[in-house]
Amino acid sequence: MQYFVVMIDYGRRGREAIVDPEITRREVVSRVSSGEYQNISFIHEIAEDSVEDVTEAILAEAALPEIRSEDIDLQASHLDHARDLRKHERT
Repeated sequence: MQYFVVMIDYGRRGREAIVDPEITRREVVSRVSSGEYQNISFIHEIAEDSVEDVTEAILAEAALPEIRSEDIDLQASHLDHARDLRKHERT
């Protein structure tokens, strides 16, 4: 049996592993290309008794640029900063 594990990172809200034995490599690439899968931590291919990290290969197939980990959660960082500013204004 062969399947893929796609780990999505939601920042402060946690992570989600998407595991569906019905999804093929082509479907994973399609979902990455369409933007359905975003903020990907890793993609592992499970086949029989082995696990292979295929993140870079699938992102290359999907023609998505590499995003630095510092840039992933900019919105949450911006909201945290705005909250801190509001908190300090009250004093």
